[in-house]
Amino acid sequence: MTVNIEMGTKVNGTQATIDLEELLATRLLVQGNSGSGKSHLLRRLLEQSAPWVQQVVVDPEGDFVTLADHYGHVVIDATMNERELTMIAARVRQHRISVILNLEHLEPDRQLKAAAAFLNGMFDCERDYWYPMIVVVDEAQMFAPAASGDYGEEARRLSLMAMTNLMCRGRKRGLAGIIATQRLAKLAKNVAAEATNFLMGRTFLDIDMQRASDLLGMERRQAEQFRNLQRGQFIALGPAMSRRPERVKIGEVVTAGRGGSPKLMPLPEQPTEAAAELIFTPSENDPVLTNNRVAAPSAKEVMEQLTRTAASRIEKQAEEIQAEPEDLFNLEEKNQQLDHIIAEILEDPEAAFQPVSQLYQDFQVRCRIARVASPDLTEFRRKLSVARAGVAKQEVGGDEWEQAKVVASHLPEEMRGVYLLLAKAAYAGEVCPDDMEIAKAYGTRSPGRARWLLTHMEERGFIVCASDLRGNRIVTLPDLSKQTANS
Repeated sequence: MTVNIEMGTKVNGTQATIDLEELLATRLLVQGNSGSGKSHLLRRLLEQSAPWVQQVVVDPEGDFVTLADHYGHVVIDATMNERELTMIAARVRQHRISVILNLEHLEPDRQLKAAAAFLNGMFDCERDYWYPMIVVVDEAQMFAPAASGDYGEEARRLSLMAMTNLMCRGRKRGLAGIIATQRLAKLAKNVAAEATNFLMGRTFLDIDMQRASDLLGMERRQAEQFRNLQRGQFIALGPAMSRRPERVKIGEVVTAGRGGSPKLMPLPEQPTEAAAELIFTPSENDPVLTNNRVAAPSAKEVMEQLTRTAASRIEKQAEEIQAEPEDLFNLEEKNQQLDHIIAEILEDPEAAFQPVSQLYQDFQVRCRIARVASPDLTEFRRKLSVARAGVAKQEVGGDEWEQAKVVASHLPEEMRGVYLLLAKAAYAGEVCPDDMEIAKAYGTRSPGRARWLLTHMEERGFIVCASDLRGNRIVTLPDLSKQTANS
C-alpha cells in the first residue's frame, strides 16, 4: 500500500509529499538552526502520518505533548527508573500504541539514560512485535553527540549506542528513525550517515552549510542558499520525497507547541518604587521553580568535603572495630576471599580484556564453589577495576590511601582503578605508567584509548598531564597534592 502524506508546497506551487512506506525503509534527517521551523516540520509530519502508522516521539523539551489531545498519543513522563522505562517500551511495541516520551523534568544526564533505556526496550522486543513505526528524536545532537564533554561519559555512551542501533539496525525491526538537529557538526557521523532522506533548513555556519551541501550532493558554491531560507522552508532530497534537491514550504499544523516564538508586547506601566517592591517582597503568588539547581561547589569546598569524608569514614571504621570485632573480622575475611577469587580469574592473561559480564559469570561460579556470597555487579565492577590496575595490595599509608579512594569514588567504576594506579605511582615516587599498562587497567588493548582516558580525567579536573624535556609524561594529582616522578 502506498500512502503519500502532504508536507507543504514546492516552489512551482505543486504539493510536496512524502511516501510513508519508503520513509519507513530509508529514514529521515532534519537539520536547521534554532528558529528555522524544525519542530513545526516534525509536528506536520506527525499529524499527517498519525492515522497510518504507530509513532514514538523522544521529546526533551515537552513540546509535542499537545499531540495527545488530538491524536490519542499517550504521554510518558520519564521520571521512573530505567528498568520500568524498558518494560513500558516493550509494551508500546506489543500493543502498537503511539506515545510521547516527555523528558523535560530530567537533568541532561538522566535524559540521555532514560531515552537510551526506552529506545533499547523497543529495539530488543520480541520478533513477533516488530511492527512498523516511526521514532522521532528531537534535538538529536543531545542523544548522539559527536564528541564527549557536555555529558557524563556513561550516559553519553548508552545514549549513543541506542541511537546507533535505531539508525543502523532499526529498519529490520520496523523502526524508522526520524532525527532532527540544530547542527550537523555536533551530531555523530555514524548516526547521521544512515539517513537517506534529508530536509535541510536555514543555517549560517560554514561548516554546517558545507556538510549539508555534501549530504545533498550539491556544489560548495550552492551552500550559500541555506543562509537565505525563510522560516519553515527546507531543501528536500531523498527517495521518499524527491530525486533532486527541491525547496519546500512546510504547511500549517493543527496542534501548537507549548513554547513558540517570542512575540513583542508592551511593558506594564508602574512606578519604580512599586516595581522594586514586587521584586524584593515575597508573596503567595511567587512562581515555583521546576528545576532547582544548586551552584557547583568551589575547589576548596570539594577538598574540604573530601577530607571530612575520609576522616569520618576512618572514624566510623574504628568505632565498628571496637563495637563488633567479630562481625568486622568476618567481613574482612569475606573481602579477602573475594579479592583472592578475582586475582585467580585475572591470572589468565586474556581475562583483563574480556567483557565484565563474562567475568562476572565466572566470578559467581567460583563464589558458589567457595561458599561465599557474591556481591552485585556494581560492587564486582569496582573490585575488578582495582584488581586490573594491580593496586589491590597497595603499600601506601592508610590515611593517604583512604583519601585516594574517596577521590576515585567520584569517577565511573571502570576508571577508578586507573586513578588508583596513578596515585600508587605518585605516592611511591615512581614514573607514570605507560600507555599499555594504563590500557590494561582499563580493560582494553588500545593505547589510544588509554590516552583518551587520561585526557577525559584531565578535562574533569582529576589529573593534570605534562611532559618533561625528554617528552616523558608526568601526571599531577591535585586532590592528593602528589605527582609522578621524572624518568
